[in-house]
Amino acid sequence: MVQIKSPEQIAKMREAGLVVAAIHAATREAAVPGATTKDLDQVARKVLAEHNAKPNFLGYGGFPATICTSVNEVVVHGIPSDDVVLKDGDVISIDCGAIIDGWHGDAAYTAFVGSGHAPELVELSRVTEESMWAGIAAMKQGNRLVDISRAIETYIRRQPKPGGGRYGIIEDYGGHGIGTEMHMDPHLLNYVDRRRGKGPKLVPGFCLAIEPMVSLGTPRTAVLEDDWTVVTTDGTWSSHWEHS
Repeated sequence: MVQIKSPEQIAKMREAGLVVAAIHAATREAAVPGATTKDLDQVARKVLAEHNAKPNFLGYGGFPATICTSVNEVVVHGIPSDDVVLKDGDVISIDCGAIIDGWHGDAAYTAFVGSGHAPELVELSRVTEESMWAGIAAMKQGNRLVDISRAIETYIRRQPKPGGGRYGIIEDYGGHGIGTEMHMDPHLLNYVDRRRGKGPKLVPGFCLAIEPMVSLGTPRTAVLEDDWTVVTTDGTWSSHWEHS
């Protein structure tokens, strides 16, 4: 079942989204060499408290932190830790959410720690972010869910990868419905799988979190022993962008 929202409910979701934007701004400023990913989690907790918002990641399925901090080859669901110290040249994706009056916001971004990043990493983040915007542009009345997937995949496939080869569009994770819960129907692939059909038709009040994840190599991932941290199987670095 797809939850269709009223304009008033979407306005409440936007309030939650603005808190998420504030977390993004604060954690981006704090993501400097020498900071730990646990430091970034504390920054996010402070922002949530300042806005009287609740975290939707903390405790979700047992997740132990307020935000996900995914560094380098970690694609998603990295757990903040005192042991993960950011270094000059690292790439970090920060995924976070907020709840206002029962309504959820959820978004992610990729940031560069320090300076001197390889051009292929800068391009990877750009391609991933721009594919998200291509997916958002395809989210209009009369289209179907697959049109968003196609827009994301098509954009990525049309971008030349520095050094040759193809970008890896992560297969096992994608976007999702969002509203009174963080993860709701439908699941949104970032590529077209014809076995899935066209998906539901997009109508006013249809809300999605659109979130491409792309690597410099493989589309395949593995989950580490903590049952959360998702890494590329070939160790290549990745980028993650998301907007609700």
